[in-house]
Amino acid sequence: MARLPYADLTHPEVSPLVEQIVAERGSVLHLYQMLLQSPPVARGWLNHLTGIRHHNSLNGALREMVIMRIAHLNGAPYEADQHAPIALKEGMTQAQLDALPQWQGSDLFSEQERAVLAYTDSMTREVQVPDAVFDAVRPFFEPRQLVELTATVATYNMVSRFLEALQIHSHDER
Repeated sequence: MARLPYADLTHPEVSPLVEQIVAERGSVLHLYQMLLQSPPVARGWLNHLTGIRHHNSLNGALREMVIMRIAHLNGAPYEADQHAPIALKEGMTQAQLDALPQWQGSDLFSEQERAVLAYTDSMTREVQVPDAVFDAVRPFFEPRQLVELTATVATYNMVSRFLEALQIHSHDER
């Protein structure tokens, strides 16, 4: 159970945001139910995440691979629960999802995917990215895509840390 109560979605202050979230995402997931405790934060979060997920030039399978790897590294089951179906829809295979925890020993990932996973691991675990890791990922992307990749890794580390600090889980009751 979450450490804080979920927001009252019928409160007039959050109603416009609830409508926007439902229009864009189909429902108000637990993450947004918690964020709506602070409408200004929820609004900023929604705009930011919409940019990362829907207005970015990265391949969807690559984006979701990054998100799923971060969920694994940070022990964030809610993030993994929400993104596994999206990852499969975007083109990842179940075998790749299963291999993500030990990706270094798997032959299921391309050279580009391996470079992205190393970059994701470095940003998530150490924060500072060694030159060798950055130099390995750089040839695969234009500067815009490198910015978007970096923002995706940073953003989903933020998401998982928020979820886990407040113990937000898929099985929570509303």
